[in-house]
This record gives sequence, structure tokens and C-alpha cells, in this order.
Amino acid sequence: MTETIASLGPLHLLDGRWVVGDVRRPDGCWVEFREDGLYEHERGGEGQLIPWGRIMLAPHITLGAKYPDNPHYGLLGLLGGLPGPWRGRGGGYLHLTLRHPYEDWLARFDRHPHRYPLVELLLLEELLRQTAAAREAHLLGDPEWLGAVVGRLAPQRPWAAGAIRAVVSGARQPEQATEA
Repeated sequence: MTETIASLGPLHLLDGRWVVGDVRRPDGCWVEFREDGLYEHERGGEGQLIPWGRIMLAPHITLGAKYPDNPHYGLLGLLGGLPGPWRGRGGGYLHLTLRHPYEDWLARFDRHPHRYPLVELLLLEELLRQTAAAREAHLLGDPEWLGAVVGRLAPQRPWAAGAIRAVVSGARQPEQATEA
């Protein structure tokens, strides 16, 4: 497997497929963005496909714990990004609300050995949130569309919530992104 430079937090392009998590770990778990939906690769078993049409509410990403005290990081999530023996340890969760039937769904993924900048997690969450809210979640399964959007978002470093929303909104609309 060959990896390209394109990434946004735990979202990476690998052999033409967008995945969340480290696919190189033996017996690991990760989430793949496919044309027909999100596919969760689970440890030691078959995965689960969630069709794009079932995704109702935007996802939330946590590292190190399912429900950490901090909105994004548990203790292991913080330690996993630091140099030393904890580097790359632990994993994260993609939290979704699904429809038909309505349910909360967690997809686990193994983290990469490098640190995920918080701003990249926020940009990724906002991208997923806006795309789901616009009922365009199926676009996440289009590698070219997602690659173009990630390419526009990756160099951005907004910190204010309004700026993050605006940058993502512009990146999702190619004609607006080229005017800026």
C-alpha cells in the first residue's frame, strides 16, 4: 500500500481509498469511505457497512476514549500523540447518529503513530457535519471530490468556530474556493 500526502487528521488517502485510521496495523480497525457508504473494518471479524443515506446527524470524533471529559481527547488520546512509549497507541471513535432505525453508532479506528493537530480534527468534523446536513454524505464516497476538498482544507489553520465553518463551506464549493 502506498500513501499519499493528502490527509486531514486521521483521514488519509491510501491507494485511492479514503480511510480514517491506521490501516497498516495487523488486526487493526479503521473506517473506509466507499461509494456505497462507510465501511467499518473490525478486529478479527467482518466489518459493517453503513449506507450514506442512513447518516443523519454529523459525526463527532474522539481520541483515546469513547466519551472523554474533554470533547475530543481522553488521556490516552493525548499521550498517543506525544513522543515516547505511548506514541501511536490507542485509537479513536467516529460517533454518528443513524436513521432507519434511529440509533447512535460508534466506529472504532486505530490511530497513526503521528500526532493529529486539533485544528485538523475540527476541520474534519465540520466537513462531515456540513456534508451530512446538506444531505450530501454520498459525496464522501467520491475519492476525487473528497480529495479536492481535503486538499483545500489541509493547509488551513482557522481557530475560531465561525472561521472553521466558513473555511469548510468554501472548500466544499469549488467555485467559491477558487474565488477566495
